[in-house]
Amino acid sequence: MAFFDALKKITANVFGTGFTAADEAFFEELEEALILADTGMDTAVESVEALRRLVKREGLKDQEAIRQGLRGILEEKMDTGDAELHLSPAPGVVLFTGVNGVGKTTSIGKLAFRLRREGKRVLLCASDTFRAAAADQLEIWANRAGCELVRQKEGTDPGAVLFDALQAAKARNVDAVLVDTAGRLHNKANLMAELSKLSKIIDRECPGAARETLLVLDAATGQNGLIQARQFRDAAGLTGIVLTKLDGTAKGGIVIAIARELGVPVKFVGLGENIDALRPFDAREYVEAII
Repeated sequence: MAFFDALKKITANVFGTGFTAADEAFFEELEEALILADTGMDTAVESVEALRRLVKREGLKDQEAIRQGLRGILEEKMDTGDAELHLSPAPGVVLFTGVNGVGKTTSIGKLAFRLRREGKRVLLCASDTFRAAAADQLEIWANRAGCELVRQKEGTDPGAVLFDALQAAKARNVDAVLVDTAGRLHNKANLMAELSKLSKIIDRECPGAARETLLVLDAATGQNGLIQARQFRDAAGLTGIVLTKLDGTAKGGIVIAIARELGVPVKFVGLGENIDALRPFDAREYVEAII
């Protein structure tokens, strides 16, 4: 995949055949490589300092031992706790947030397909009633995934659509309701008010049901994605991140920066256009692939 290949090229310059020792030049090159991968300056500096201390303490000289040490350091930075998607007690309700153009609706369709393959009954809710043709796009994905859809006309109150979707979910014994919300960020107060309203409807109609609030980010935005994540976390109380378009960028180090600075787990990553190209995020696999 392009993302892993690109990052491997970056780290290969450090851990390549020219590696002779973990000297100061090596640590400087490694720090630069991590910055190029968009882990962020603070993450890169902290990781290299931690590796420098580990090398000195353990007397590491072998390239593979040093490589493994760095893997452990980065994995630890990405350890934000539970990265599972919780849908029980049913119906599990998953709110998708994020700005326009990041792949939010596409991610909903891909997750719906994934859950359907696991044998779950899934319903999609078109609560983005402001963007032109948003419900039409979601309907296309619902058909592809073989899922039901609740929608209303453009401009309808998003809460009314969610109410109808939750009523349908209870009546049809649905396992998961995936909710598309408006992809705009006028200001934090407006976002907070809208998501708070949707949350109250869920509390009233499905008390005790599992809840998730996922922020969809475009991996190619790099550090700008971190700014978005911080704003949405403060306004929406995020439970996880969906990182899209990871196959087309070498900026995937943003995964580490998000975990370090926000303490929010990346739960899924998008690795292509196909309907089955959404995968649960595995920190160990991620680090193994790039280093």
